[in-house]
Amino acid sequence: MKRLLAAAAISLLVGVGYAVASPADQPDTTVWAPRSKVTLSHPEWSRKAVLYQINTRQFTPEGTFKAAQAQLPRLKELGVDILWLMPIHPIGEENRKGSLGSPYSVRDYYAVNPEFGTKEDLKAFVDAAHAQGFKVILDLVANHTAWDNRMAKDHPDWYEKDWKGDFRPTPWWDWSDIIDLDWSQPGVREHVGGAMEMWVRDYGIDGYRADVAGYVPLDFWEMMRARLDAIRPVFMLGEVQQTAFHFAAFDATYGWDWHVTSKKVAHGEGDATSFYGYYAENESLWPREAMRLTYIENHDSNAWEGTMEENYGPALEAMTVLSFTGQGLPLVHNGMEACNAKRLEFFEKDPIDWDQGQQCDYGALLKDLIAFRKANPVLDNGQWGAVMHKVDTDKPQQVFAWARQDDGNKVLAFFNLSGAPVTFSITSKLANGTYREFRGAEGVKMAAGDSMTLAPWGYRLLATDPAAGRR
Repeated sequence: MKRLLAAAAISLLVGVGYAVASPADQPDTTVWAPRSKVTLSHPEWSRKAVLYQINTRQFTPEGTFKAAQAQLPRLKELGVDILWLMPIHPIGEENRKGSLGSPYSVRDYYAVNPEFGTKEDLKAFVDAAHAQGFKVILDLVANHTAWDNRMAKDHPDWYEKDWKGDFRPTPWWDWSDIIDLDWSQPGVREHVGGAMEMWVRDYGIDGYRADVAGYVPLDFWEMMRARLDAIRPVFMLGEVQQTAFHFAAFDATYGWDWHVTSKKVAHGEGDATSFYGYYAENESLWPREAMRLTYIENHDSNAWEGTMEENYGPALEAMTVLSFTGQGLPLVHNGMEACNAKRLEFFEKDPIDWDQGQQCDYGALLKDLIAFRKANPVLDNGQWGAVMHKVDTDKPQQVFAWARQDDGNKVLAFFNLSGAPVTFSITSKLANGTYREFRGAEGVKMAAGDSMTLAPWGYRLLATDPAAGRR
């Protein structure tokens, strides 16, 4: 009886205005239309860009801007586009680590480290880079300064304090050579922001890589992005892994989870399915406009985690191909192209040995991958590129397979992410088509039901005729 009364009550409510809208009804788009939180616009020149990180101290035997400038034609031949210079500023002497100190211990945001040259040398490097088609971004260390930065003496209230009221390094980390700025102070914002504007306005800098960007308030980055773009369009890479930083501040952020996952799989601590979580989140949580740095190596990983060989071993080539062709923004850390096999010193002079990899063909792989990316528009950065779709096989634990496609271009990839050979069958029609192999010229047909064998850590990378899809 109670159920009958409840049903009658529901019927009455429906009859007096609580009816569910029928599928044919059109929603009020002023209320229910999607609204993107992303308000920034990527510079057009970042569409196909590949980053190259330069540690000026170690990049050449001389360790100067002039010597690095002489290497620009070689980098142009490699095919990279955006040159990221590690911090260029004078380094603190108080509580310095090592004999030369960390470039991330900044004594003066408005000056150049004399170890690298002069402001005029930097300007000459930037001008020469621009003449050869590069863009140049600087590494900005906004979270902290050296102990002997002039601000610490002139404006001690601009710094955070420990429980005793003394200057403090970033809490918990072993960063004893720096002290943290207090970002609630307008003076801090004006000082650092003014320096950012100066390098862009007066020296032609094209943007910044922001060190520990998540430790600096987001509103500062959003304000500075607008101010810098008012000078000219810039590119911003943030060392942070949070979606909100893409709304109005950064074009690109770090894909730490990708880097960690790739290393674990390379060491047998995961399998092909280990990447599902990263790519599912990348598609479902992150804005389409987001460029996420899927890197094999940078200065931190090389110094503190290990070399490419230590981190990836026989999986290096496959993981590199994935980092350059899956959704992500690829990075070449200086020395990778020469198969650098050592952890570069962080606080001392330790120039890269460019002759160490006499039998190294990894640089050729990087060059070919960059050319492949640029020939296939579905591999473009951010919203310009196509979404990855999983290609199913009967060996999902061993084989990581996907396709990226639009109306004029398609890239298909298969990776054996295991240390043993694998023979598998394709079970998805998404693979159907006629392609050319990466580094090959002959046409190849693929279809559901086909079988193939991949060597340990082997891969196949295929694309429709690039000329048909070129924009």
